[in-house]
Amino acid sequence: MSIAGIGHNTDGIALRIEARFFNSLAKYSGTGRLCRTIEVPAGSRVGDLIGLFQLPINEIFLVLRNGRDITPGLYQGGSVNAEVALEDGDVIAFSGPVPYSYGYGAPVV
Repeated sequence: MSIAGIGHNTDGIALRIEARFFNSLAKYSGTGRLCRTIEVPAGSRVGDLIGLFQLPINEIFLVLRNGRDITPGLYQGGSVNAEVALEDGDVIAFSGPVPYSYGYGAPVV
């Protein structure tokens, strides 16, 4: 089965992704570790990882792809660009709010 929009010759192609979990999201790694290497089908997106790990969207305050922020705007729980396409070797980091940050209700100065 190929995923729409990525070509007919992608059947069986898997991407190796490293997922990292920080702060309140660490418990969703499923292994008790903060990092996890997985294989996903070609054409997978960040939203697919969120679903795979059953991350509660309203608890995600920051998503980094290879160290670059892909969360739109000011860090808001539930505001994630789930349509970002994954590539082989990507490192995707998910973080809940950091203590004493905007996500915990601290004033932004």
